Amino acid sequence: MVNQKEFTLKPRRRGFHLITSEVMEHLTALPRCGILHLFIKHTSAALALNENADPDVRSDLETIFNRLVPENALGYEHTLEGSDDMPAHAKNIIAGSSITIPITDGRLNMGIWQGVYLCEFRNDSGGRRIVATVLGE
Repeated sequence: MVNQKEFTLKPRRRGFHLITSEVMEHLTALPRCGILHLFIKHTSAALALNENADPDVRSDLETIFNRLVPENALGYEHTLEGSDDMPAHAKNIIAGSSITIPITDGRLNMGIWQGVYLCEFRNDSGGRRIVATVLGE
């Protein structure tokens, strides 16, 4: 069985946001066994798996990424779309555009402290488009 669905996440401010529940709202019943592949159709945001309990992790990740790839650094040539745009593209390269999660007994088989993150790197963006592909039996 292969099912694929494309949907738009609600718009969010810059930062790291847990979206596990919102993703699951867009999916039909999961197979007994399989995988869920999520792909974001943008180059200035990313998807990741990380801590789902302590919100300090999300703000700390924002701090870390901003130190790794600061805005307004000398040498950026791609600046027409704002000071946050080129850093957002670089952060996407670091974090990645897709994640894959195993499905076991009809549920996402993640660790107890894991959740799906939208890593929003732009100050102002709209809803982000996600392609969810479920492969299973």
